[in-house]
Amino acid sequence: MALSEWTRIFLVEANGVLHGDTWNLEFDPSIRANSPEPGWKEYIRTTSARFQCTQCRRTWPSNRVMVIFHMSLLDGNGRVKVRSFRQNCKKCTDAPMVDPRISAENITILMKNLVKKIRIKCYNEKLDQGHYNHERLVVKSPHEPDHCEGCREGICNRERDEVYESSAEYSVLCNKLKQMFTV
Repeated sequence: MALSEWTRIFLVEANGVLHGDTWNLEFDPSIRANSPEPGWKEYIRTTSARFQCTQCRRTWPSNRVMVIFHMSLLDGNGRVKVRSFRQNCKKCTDAPMVDPRISAENITILMKNLVKKIRIKCYNEKLDQGHYNHERLVVKSPHEPDHCEGCREGICNRERDEVYESSAEYSVLCNKLKQMFTV
């Protein structure tokens, strides 16, 4: 999804809760995990997305898409740098890394979590540390570390949710439970 859509969703979620400061969001593929610039804070989340190979056009889902946010607030001006980690096709030789296609729903969840983290880290608000969970996709094969930029850079946490990563039944069960408890 385009930066303009990420920014629009961010501004909707940030409306009225960021102390009247001006915040800007930008994509930055050069930011690294655990290496924010001095004065910057970091937030890392996992989401679900789809990928499409630019060579063979094959598509695949992933519930292990890492997104890094670096944020800074200085004199009423806030900046957020965003990097979504890419994956490449396991079927093609020398396939290029491709960007994830994250749904609007999951971008909204990422932005809700980001705004909460900004309030905690940049404004020192005392909020609970919980987060909103992303919408998971049905994934029928295990995560492929050799084809994941996040794994290559050492930030993918495969142990977390690994039991459920390849379980289509788990995703179906979660969706049914959500429907049962949604009014």
